[in-house]
Amino acid sequence: MNHMSDNNNRVDVTLVGLGSMGAELARAFVRAGHRTTVWNRTGAKGAALAAEGAVHELSIVDAVAASPLVITCLTTYEATVAALEPARLEGRTLITLNSGTPGGARRTAEWAAERGAAYLDGAVKNVPAAVGAPDTLLCYSGDKAVFDRYEETLRVLGGQTVHLGEEIDLAALYEYAVGGTLLPALLGFFQAAALVTGRGLPASSLVPYTVSWLQMIGSVLPSLAREIDSGSYGEPASSLGLFHEGIAHDEEVGRESGIDVSWLAPMHDLLRRAVAEGHAGDSISVLTELLRSATPA
Repeated sequence: MNHMSDNNNRVDVTLVGLGSMGAELARAFVRAGHRTTVWNRTGAKGAALAAEGAVHELSIVDAVAASPLVITCLTTYEATVAALEPARLEGRTLITLNSGTPGGARRTAEWAAERGAAYLDGAVKNVPAAVGAPDTLLCYSGDKAVFDRYEETLRVLGGQTVHLGEEIDLAALYEYAVGGTLLPALLGFFQAAALVTGRGLPASSLVPYTVSWLQMIGSVLPSLAREIDSGSYGEPASSLGLFHEGIAHDEEVGRESGIDVSWLAPMHDLLRRAVAEGHAGDSISVLTELLRSATPA
């Protein structure tokens, strides 16, 4: 079977998993002229994409057989393995774009290798609506030769298409590491929203100032990273002691406003521990040392 599209010899692609992100990935390939086969556990989503130009297969076996490049966008590595188990992967390249741990990536790579498939781990670091945009970031890890073979095809999904290295779990590592900032940042915004809406002000009034604040945080990350990489915390722009003094303010605002600030307690405990260990005058980035002091399992 010829696995190249007629449109300028574009690679045929199979997309497994048609949630909000998976559906946008499939649309990006269709728009770029790739013969795009889609499969989803529930068929209605596949039928909708078929109306837009995709080939909808009801059988995962047939969907995988249709293309040399199989991209999955399911919830977890375990869900990916379960969905693909009936299919024959020999001679194909499997790329996973799901959440999970580095360990999950390594286990999935072993599973794919046992079935004769080349494998790249991947991560999408943006929202579904951004798929295909020039500044949308997708990271991959694994065999560089495999990445090079499909880089042009993968770049359809986002202009920032990056190969992190040969170690198969690097995409999962960076996806988890970078993603770790999301929920704390959102909780900070939700706490702010509870605070201002309690005064009768709209949460929308926070948005421009919060965006400016997040941009400021982004601007100081390079200097904080340099402190961490050098292990030198003694000339702080922001000392840990200042954050420690802010604990009392957090607690007072919670009492005054009647909002639940208990989610801050573990961070407060970490600050207190750092002060107890003599780090009050060090940069706030010294918390990295405390966070990595636990013994790995």
